[in-house]
Amino acid sequence: MKILYGIQGTGHGHISRARVVLPKLREHAEVDVLISGYNFKMNIDGPVDFKARGMSLAYDNKGSIDFLDTALNLHPVEFIQDIQKLPVDEYDFVVNDFEPVTAWAAKGAGIPCVAISHQCSFLSEKTPRPPKRSLLAESVIRHFAPCTTAVGSHYMRYDDFIEPPIIRRQIRELNPVSGDHVTVYLPAFDHETLCSIFSQVKKTEWHIFSPTCDEVYVRGNVRVHPVGKDTFLDSIENCLGIVSASGFETTSETMFLGKKLLTIPIKNQYEQLCNAAALEVLGGEVVYKIDPDFIHILSRWIDEGKELELPEISDEDVLAHKIMNAGLGKSDPVKDGVPA
Repeated sequence: MKILYGIQGTGHGHISRARVVLPKLREHAEVDVLISGYNFKMNIDGPVDFKARGMSLAYDNKGSIDFLDTALNLHPVEFIQDIQKLPVDEYDFVVNDFEPVTAWAAKGAGIPCVAISHQCSFLSEKTPRPPKRSLLAESVIRHFAPCTTAVGSHYMRYDDFIEPPIIRRQIRELNPVSGDHVTVYLPAFDHETLCSIFSQVKKTEWHIFSPTCDEVYVRGNVRVHPVGKDTFLDSIENCLGIVSASGFETTSETMFLGKKLLTIPIKNQYEQLCNAAALEVLGGEVVYKIDPDFIHILSRWIDEGKELELPEISDEDVLAHKIMNAGLGKSDPVKDGVPA
């Protein structure tokens, strides 16, 4: 049996999930990998059989999506060519983590496509949404990477086809303690801007991790790091709490480690606004804009913020069997992108 696994390169969550799911699927079948995107820095710790430009979001370094830059980096002709040249008919089915090239290639060829992304959990009306829904964003989530069936992932089992978060082995093996620093991961912001803001709160040390930082430097009570696996893991293992965007992976890991969480959803990023709505219910502190009151919110959160817990994590073997059964038509939690 052959499976094609499509991975969205934008963000760390899709790649982190692949590092867990891929070895489990390879216990049952031969699996080839396609990864798409142009602004990712992580790797999957294994071979990549196909690469495509795909579609990625661009950010403006001020905590928001840069729609103009995102649009200018769309190459529709190349996207269609990548779909057409992909030999998807050589595979029994596609496993897709919000990756559009493999999803549309499978749809065109009539090949089963199993979505396993966090985004596909929003196919359910039971999944938390912000007070103001975006019909456009809901449509994009539904049609960006179409599927024939789905095994979604979210903080809780909001619906029958939704599994709890996958927590990578490196996180599960940590021994978390509550230290005297706060870890900051806000990749949509410029690190110099973040340094000037967080340095104003003197009661703790700040470890800022930035994809645009080239080397470690210290400024007062702030230490700025390039994004690096080992240094980041050490920082979150021993931190008092974590300040992050509202991406699914980092927020799930924060709750698994039992840390305080203050989250700032990326502006105009609907998935993160949905996550923020769920996190507020679970006890996380959500800040929607950095204004003069932000320093006071930070200070109060350090003293009074709630240490969160993740109710449940995914069983990797059970998840792999669900994906295999879905691809082989033995399970049908979501049919043609619509919950049963």
